Amino acid sequence: MAQSTSSAAEGGVAELVAYALDRGLIGEDDVTYAANLMLDALRFEPDGSFVPREAVAAARERVGRRELEDILAGLLDDAVERGVCDAGVASRDLLDTRLMGCVTPRPSEVTREFWSRYESSPEEATDYFYRLALDSDYIRSYRVARDRKWVTRTRYGDLDITINLSKPEKDPKAIAAALDRQRAADREPYPRCQLCPENLGYAGRLDHPARETIRLVPLTLAGEPWYLQYSPYVYYNEHCIVLSEKHVPMRIDRVTFVRLFEFIEKFPHYTVGSNADLPIVGGSILTHEHYQGGRYEFAMARAGLREEVGFEGFEDVRAGIVDWPMSVIRLDGADPARLVELADRVLTTWRGYSDASVGVLAETDGTPHNTITPIARRRGEQFELDLVLRNNRTTEEYPLGIFHPHQELHHIKKENIGLIEVMGLAVLPARLLGEMGRLKRAILDGEDPASVPEIASHAPWAAEVLGRHPEFAPERVASADPAALDAVIEEEIGQVFARVLEHCAVFADNEQGREALARFVASVR
Repeated sequence: MAQSTSSAAEGGVAELVAYALDRGLIGEDDVTYAANLMLDALRFEPDGSFVPREAVAAARERVGRRELEDILAGLLDDAVERGVCDAGVASRDLLDTRLMGCVTPRPSEVTREFWSRYESSPEEATDYFYRLALDSDYIRSYRVARDRKWVTRTRYGDLDITINLSKPEKDPKAIAAALDRQRAADREPYPRCQLCPENLGYAGRLDHPARETIRLVPLTLAGEPWYLQYSPYVYYNEHCIVLSEKHVPMRIDRVTFVRLFEFIEKFPHYTVGSNADLPIVGGSILTHEHYQGGRYEFAMARAGLREEVGFEGFEDVRAGIVDWPMSVIRLDGADPARLVELADRVLTTWRGYSDASVGVLAETDGTPHNTITPIARRRGEQFELDLVLRNNRTTEEYPLGIFHPHQELHHIKKENIGLIEVMGLAVLPARLLGEMGRLKRAILDGEDPASVPEIASHAPWAAEVLGRHPEFAPERVASADPAALDAVIEEEIGQVFARVLEHCAVFADNEQGREALARFVASVR
């Protein structure tokens, strides 16, 4: 261990152990043990005057104690100064996760506590598990709090908009390439992906996050081992991930529907859904089968039916087309087995369905294009399943996808439109925060956005916005309210997201699209 006269490590360790005691992460008997684990992680050797129990007791009595973020920052700054780690964000994240791992309860303890609380109620179990994810810093709540969030009223209802500051934007081609690399690689990495159960306790590396603080609750779905964990990015309340024990690619089939319903039978206060299983329309991770859920009412769940439809032989199931920018068939009923049966017929029909009049082809040279994004929820004693029809065809005109945000919207959103956004919550890239700030300055200064390289891609859209808001035109902007401009930019971004979802509809919300969707519904047998 490195020698040092600095007291920063000793004080920080005492504060961090005190924090863990206060949050119930450890007990009194764990104080010395936890402190010694942290000292080892920090490569710091205190002298004989450091007594963990006394230092922690003093830290707990101190007035004006620091928040967790500040405690960790102090320890990391000291570690950088002593050469224990470098100053890069990735290196600091690896070390602070290791420190928090020293005080996070063992997986077996968490599993036992979760299921003990589940006997009282599913809500009590998930409340405990979610609080653990926050207190252990697996969810870095101080980072999540920096995300920009607002609501935009659209013709489809209130859409949730988020500029995400904690996760990088992913290119659709890179996502597809990751699936290809896995299939072609001679040797797989360890863990094989960020969703594998082998991440449990993994120390991480510069290209793979540390996971000493992640905890998984084992589940059985459709007779197979699965796990429940929370997302570290928390796009919405209690954002959870349900993952297969096996590292197998995403697949939507009859068993998918069975698993989704079994999950909401276990956790009726949660919604759960699956990304589709094809590139472009399949979210950001296609290499490991998983679902996403949480305790949140999405905009799509609030949307009513545009029209009711019927399926022969399923008169006990209420079905309809959701009043939503994408093409969504909603099924409601008291018996999940009946919904599974009908959903499987819809999926099977859709897999092989083509309608060239609206650009829908089931396959090209043997490559499939049609799939579904399913979402399940409870409505009291009733079960509900939304089936979002997806198609990933590309053309020379639309190389990233016909039913994908088109080029004119890429300045705001280029990423795949996966499950979360399908349901009406936009997860927009962090770059937008700086770009929108620069665009605001350009408008207020009377600059032409096209002349500013970092925001030139926004120039055509900005011209449209100014056309709708002449109060911010160059000749009038001097008297305009800057705060009002912020509100206008947020509103216009939300309207762009509504258009993003419209572009992703395989059957457009117009006369031709509605007639085409009716033909598909009639073909389901």
